[in-house]
Amino acid sequence: MSEIKVRQATAAEAGRIAACNRALAMETEGLALEEQTVAAGVVALMGHPERGFYLVAESDGAMAGCLLITYEWSDWRNKMFWWIQSVYVKPEFRGRGVYTAMDEKVRQLAAQAGNVCGFRLYVNRSNVRAQEVYRGLGMEETHYLVFEDML
Repeated sequence: MSEIKVRQATAAEAGRIAACNRALAMETEGLALEEQTVAAGVVALMGHPERGFYLVAESDGAMAGCLLITYEWSDWRNKMFWWIQSVYVKPEFRGRGVYTAMDEKVRQLAAQAGNVCGFRLYVNRSNVRAQEVYRGLGMEETHYLVFEDML
């Protein structure tokens, strides 16, 4: 098995990340996202590092997966939660430790930042495989429910 390298994404990779985001939406929710909107959203995030950052996982130079980190200030803890979002591992790379490598990189970067109190993510209830991966890496289901009001 090839080594998996994880690094922060560059602006030149915005199109590939947007393609992963669209594939994720289709696979997990049957939702066909508009290509230009998603691409603009990725570029907008990359232009504002105070909003977050993307990580890219590579195997033999090929993009194997990516994820997004966004920030939530916790006044209760006087530190940041890092939200892990838009997690996507290409089907041909699944089961090879790609997400585990990305998780290790997230934890390393959080330790370096020094102001992170924890990690949060949401996962589709039907995505049992992803839930097993997250539990296997020490994450726990919380007692919170997510509510939203789309505008």
